[in-house]
Amino acid sequence: MNPRYLVFIPTKGRWKSRETIRLMGELGVPYKAVVEPQEYGNYAAVVNPDNIIVVPHRDEGLVTTRNWIWDYARDLGVERFWTFDDNIRRIYRWNNNQIIPVDSGNVLCAIEDFVERYENVPIAGMNYEMFVHRRRTQPVFQLNSRVYSNMLIETNAKDLGGKPYRNEGFYNDDTDLCLRVLKDGFCTILFNAFLIDKQATMRISGGNTPNYMGDGRYKMALELQRKHPDVTKIVRKFGRWQHHVDYRGFKANKLIRKTDIEIPKGINEYGMKLVKVDK
Repeated sequence: MNPRYLVFIPTKGRWKSRETIRLMGELGVPYKAVVEPQEYGNYAAVVNPDNIIVVPHRDEGLVTTRNWIWDYARDLGVERFWTFDDNIRRIYRWNNNQIIPVDSGNVLCAIEDFVERYENVPIAGMNYEMFVHRRRTQPVFQLNSRVYSNMLIETNAKDLGGKPYRNEGFYNDDTDLCLRVLKDGFCTILFNAFLIDKQATMRISGGNTPNYMGDGRYKMALELQRKHPDVTKIVRKFGRWQHHVDYRGFKANKLIRKTDIEIPKGINEYGMKLVKVDK
């Protein structure tokens, strides 16, 4: 029970670690690794070339690649598409206060089905496992918050002026995109029922790591604060600079259910079973 929509993994300088690529292979989820032309040979030596797409640019940053993927999905005519960062090690299901690794793409299919009940959710995704507290009651999903590192995106979503959404800026383009969507009155969904285990920023080489070195983290926070000063502050967290976004002002954004949707009664486990295995 794999996702209906394409999974893209923009990746740079990580053909050795390739954590998300390994994960999708283990889950049996079809994917496309999106690489720059100068690194194609490195990736093709360790990844099936059929699973690789080469972008026409080089060294222009992740935002350029993400927007190229968005345009590529639009040209394919798909309603939605997934993008995953290239440093995700595991996907979990959180149920009955247990965080259990999954071994298939069923959870992505479940997210797609839930999101498509509504007409005003351009962006959805899974929360980080580190942000879920096992001993504290948390909702199955959070409305109108940030979605990081994994996004189910509505391909043809447009802002209130009719302009297609795209990623902007250099740092935190995902946070900025979520804020623009929310300020236009739409909703985002961040799932706690399904979680990702992502490598902490700057833990492995490649990707955006060089951009966060030195004063990079302060530049990151400052860029977002300048663009959204009404909801963003620059703070120190865990001994480093970070942005802090206040999402409370978006509580009024409500889900709008599609009129032609019938939600089946009962519990759909999407074929998932809890199985005890040896370590």
